[in-house]
Order: sequence, then structure tokens, then C-alpha cells
Amino acid sequence: MNKLMLSILFGSVSVVLGCFPSPSADSSSAKPKASTTPGVTAEEATPRETIGKTTQNVLALKDALEKGGVLATKEVGTSNPLLASAAAYRNSVATIGAMAVDKAIQIRNAQSIREPQPLTHEVFMKEIIKKGKSDGIRLAMLPYYQEYAWDQKTQKLVVVDFPARKEEREKQR
Repeated sequence: MNKLMLSILFGSVSVVLGCFPSPSADSSSAKPKASTTPGVTAEEATPRETIGKTTQNVLALKDALEKGGVLATKEVGTSNPLLASAAAYRNSVATIGAMAVDKAIQIRNAQSIREPQPLTHEVFMKEIIKKGKSDGIRLAMLPYYQEYAWDQKTQKLVVVDFPARKEEREKQR
């Protein structure tokens, strides 16, 4: 009888404790803490939803690099299967986005009567991404520490990592 009572007591305590959020759990309703990393806002260091979300935000590569960004690599670089899957997903959506942009540029160039000119960031946003228009390209959302950028020199869509955002996020935890 004593073991039965202990089992019930332990089970009850486990259920009650399981109802409380863990101290390390992210609360989406909680406001981000103030940023302590220069050049990074608290909002930029706050994780954002990515699955099923899209964006038409594409930075100029020069501006992104000036703000502390570095070109992202396609290396998975982890032995953790969950992190490897996440890295593979990020690489896949970035590649698919770049393919969509390349195809749109090819169509634009094929329709051009005159010699196609290299796209500046402004022309790229207006004629390829078509921000805010229904026929514009919608790119898959990247994690909070990455952004799309237009490399005017190579005429390619690239992904830029912002290490300071990761650093600030770690400070917030």
C-alpha cells in the first residue's frame, strides 16, 4: 500500500510540474530584451516564423556587408541530425529562391528588345521581385540571422548571415 501511495503522489507532482512552462522556453508573447550588441536591434535578434512564410525583402549586397553581414555558406557543419535537417532546409529554400529569380531574369532578358543590361538593386526589386504586386516573386522566409541580398556584380541572389544577430540572441537567452 505504501508503494501505491508513493506512486500516486509522484505521478500527481509530475503532472502538476509539467503544467508550468520551463524557464528556458521561448515565450512568443514576451517582448524581446533590449539589444546590447552594437548595430543589432532586439527585433532583429528575435527568431521569426519561417515554415510556410514568405518575404519580398531583398537587401543590396553592398549594404548588407556594410551592416556586418557575411555571405552564407552551404555547409551543414553539424553531426546533430535535427540541426543538419534545418541547415538542409535553409539551403534548399535559398537555392529554390535563387532558381526562381534566375528564371525570371532569363524571361525578362528574352523579352527585351534591346541588349539586356545588368540589374541594379532598384531595377531588380522593381522588375524581378515586384515587391507588393501579386505577380511578384515571394521567397521563402529565412531564419532571423539570415537575409536575401542582390549581388549586382554577379547578378545573383545570395544569402547573407548576420553573426551579430546570433550573438545578440545568445545574450538574450
